[in-house]
Amino acid sequence: MLHATKVTTLERFILDQEREYPEATGELTNLLYDIALAAKIIAAQIRRAGLVQILGDAGAVNVQGESQQKLDIFANETMKHALNRTGRVCAMASEEDEELIPIPGDVEPGRYTVLFDPLDGSSNIDVNAAVGTIFSVYSRISTGGQGTLEDVLQPGHRQVAAGYVIYGSSVMMVYSAGHGVHGFTLEPTIGEFLLSNPQMQMPRTAKYYSVNESNFQRWSKGIQAAVRGFKGEDPERMKAKNSRYIGSLVADFHRNLIKGGIFLYPGDNRNPNGKLRLLYECSPMAYLAEQAGGAATDGVNRILELQPSALHQRVPLVIGCAEDVRFVQESLKTHGNTL
Repeated sequence: MLHATKVTTLERFILDQEREYPEATGELTNLLYDIALAAKIIAAQIRRAGLVQILGDAGAVNVQGESQQKLDIFANETMKHALNRTGRVCAMASEEDEELIPIPGDVEPGRYTVLFDPLDGSSNIDVNAAVGTIFSVYSRISTGGQGTLEDVLQPGHRQVAAGYVIYGSSVMMVYSAGHGVHGFTLEPTIGEFLLSNPQMQMPRTAKYYSVNESNFQRWSKGIQAAVRGFKGEDPERMKAKNSRYIGSLVADFHRNLIKGGIFLYPGDNRNPNGKLRLLYECSPMAYLAEQAGGAATDGVNRILELQPSALHQRVPLVIGCAEDVRFVQESLKTHGNTL
């Protein structure tokens, strides 16, 4: 039974935070709630997936050349429809769409741009593993009219909010608007996200590392040395860790955020820039990591300082507990990052 005096909904929490900042207008609060609504719709469809025969491949590929799952398409359209007529957004960008997504011409453009990966880890759908939605919010740079590429191609440190929703054994929304990282769990009986994990923090170092070790022979000497260190081969510098890898950035990051850990998706000799997208995956997760006391780098540069040059730009990613990320950077300096 829920005790009303102890319950804090997502909407109430954001409004309470907003009251602490007199310059707040309420638009960001409403925008985050729009995203939460889309997440509820996506979550409901994921839970019904096996019953309505929506699982499996849609027979199409996205702009990345990757097979689109049916739920990928549903999640993408749900996010767009939840945001495009609110008057709070001037443009959107999605991992699933090649070009910038304009809002309808009969809607007054808003002050924000929203970027999203509608269903991260969708290859895990058919095996009932955790998947998620990642989102990122920026204030527009252009003045008046529809949003432009300039409004979207901004470095991550300019984000005004970022977060993700994980669809697992429970549905959880984790977000930051620059004042810490907070987690909300969906209470299905009342259809509300309730505060469950306030002020989430990563430890300085932790016992888990997450990486696809099947690519080991294709990595640089520096990445190989770092992973060997995580296995316990450099005990004077790094205590041995346990390997945990799900293959969904949201799921791996979420575990590392709660339990502590580091996630790596480095470049290799087949994919020199890795496979993760700067705008839709790396920047929003880096924003959350730093807000939680962690760090994120491409191996050399802070992710949040990278200037995007294209909508679907890919970059290597090392993200997690600050000391563990530093260990990888030092390994790259010592052993090299040449592929």
